[in-house]
Amino acid sequence: MAGDRNVFRSPSPLLDLPYSYARDRGVLICSMEGDRASIAMREGSDPSALLEVRRYLALPFDVEPVDGPAFEKLLSAHYAMDGSAAAMAGDMALAGEGLDDIAGDIPSAEDLLDSADDAPTIRLINGIIAEAARQGASDIHIEPYETGLVVRMRVDGVLTEKLRMPPHVAGVIVNRIKVMARLDIAERRIPQDGRISLTLGGKLLDVRVSTLPNRASERVVMRILDKESAGISLDLLGMSETTHAILTDALSEPNGIILVTGPTGSGKTTTLYAGLKQLNDGSRNILTVEDPVEYAIEGIGQTQVNAKVGLTFAAGLRAILRQDPDVVMIGEIRDRETAEIAVQASLTGHLVLSTVHTNDAVGAITRMRDMKVEPFLLASTLRAVIAQRLVRKLCEHCRTPIQADGSLASLLGFDNGTVVYRETGCDHCNQTGFQGRIGVFEAIRIDDTLRKLINNGGDEARIASHAFLRQPNLGSAARALVREGLTTAEEGIRISRRESEMVG
Repeated sequence: MAGDRNVFRSPSPLLDLPYSYARDRGVLICSMEGDRASIAMREGSDPSALLEVRRYLALPFDVEPVDGPAFEKLLSAHYAMDGSAAAMAGDMALAGEGLDDIAGDIPSAEDLLDSADDAPTIRLINGIIAEAARQGASDIHIEPYETGLVVRMRVDGVLTEKLRMPPHVAGVIVNRIKVMARLDIAERRIPQDGRISLTLGGKLLDVRVSTLPNRASERVVMRILDKESAGISLDLLGMSETTHAILTDALSEPNGIILVTGPTGSGKTTTLYAGLKQLNDGSRNILTVEDPVEYAIEGIGQTQVNAKVGLTFAAGLRAILRQDPDVVMIGEIRDRETAEIAVQASLTGHLVLSTVHTNDAVGAITRMRDMKVEPFLLASTLRAVIAQRLVRKLCEHCRTPIQADGSLASLLGFDNGTVVYRETGCDHCNQTGFQGRIGVFEAIRIDDTLRKLINNGGDEARIASHAFLRQPNLGSAARALVREGLTTAEEGIRISRRESEMVG
């Protein structure tokens, strides 16, 4: 086992030691080779524990001492949820038993696996994930406070409390999630990131887990990533014909830069992946640098940023440019170095797709200039910019028509008496009035006039004036969705770049 401490070939579950015994006595059955076992023993542990192990196994074994931190990591990895346990979530059905009912069965032990039966905790976590997936939640928040443990879910962009439990179960729940995500359960001082893969109702899900130490315990946020979303096509994004045509036309270019911009959680990655899917026809070498890789895509080489070992966006981009790519996707352009490499890549015959964080499409041009990209280089390489937001989609089963008048009609630029819709709430939408979210898009295709404006340092107002002369900006796109009855007036106004732009 020497030199191979991170490789575990789990023994038969019938031969595995109970977690609490392995942790407290500092012994771990690492693997079985024929009729001989390999045992890791924490330095300083009582050797008499080996006598119990010998009686338990009734087999010969080899022992290797490991230091405390290494043992804790091995312990966490060894007892992490394997594929069969993960699959339990796929068969999870509440069958009339709510989360509150399941939560009542949770043991009060500080360490989850001290309990002789941790099934209630596993059942609760599976139930939480299943309920989140059923409601279409993007994130699950596990929040420990002195007064209790709160579970909230972000559904259609809004956080809602779903469950409240006594404070003593915080350690139980958090530790089980950390075990499932293969995190170090002994480390509670620093943030950790992990992943859980499972099948739910025949659908493949990735759950991205992030922990953060706080006063009461550790906060956990689980982001639910539907692997099927990676296969969505541009036609299903809900773009207008004009926006769709601009992006499709830009994707057909042999080189240049295409930027997608918007706030966190606005669907930028989904749009990029849809673009990559369109390009992924087997005739191109497509490589990405992402932080993190959210969805695995067959036929595309994906690299995850790892700052701890120096693999930044810039370093990863340099490396993949030596891999003979045709198309390069950078998860985000964050700094001058990455921006300059992206520009140089586009100048040498590569099509580069990436995101930036700005409020609108014109702001992306300003952001690139702020990162000291030379105006003439930006003008010659930029092909298109797509800006997007997400708004909540009205439930078609219970939406209620109202007449817009007064200040509401004025903000929307509608005539008094124009029929719009508001949310009501029914069983189809869990009484929220909304079912899912839809995208609001604006697009800029860089033409000769815009190239001159960018090259000459034109301000945002002049660029926007030309860019949206014959196509909708975010405000116009939002108004269109309100007119169609797909979202509320309040949602449309909320995502507009400036409320003054909503005036007709």
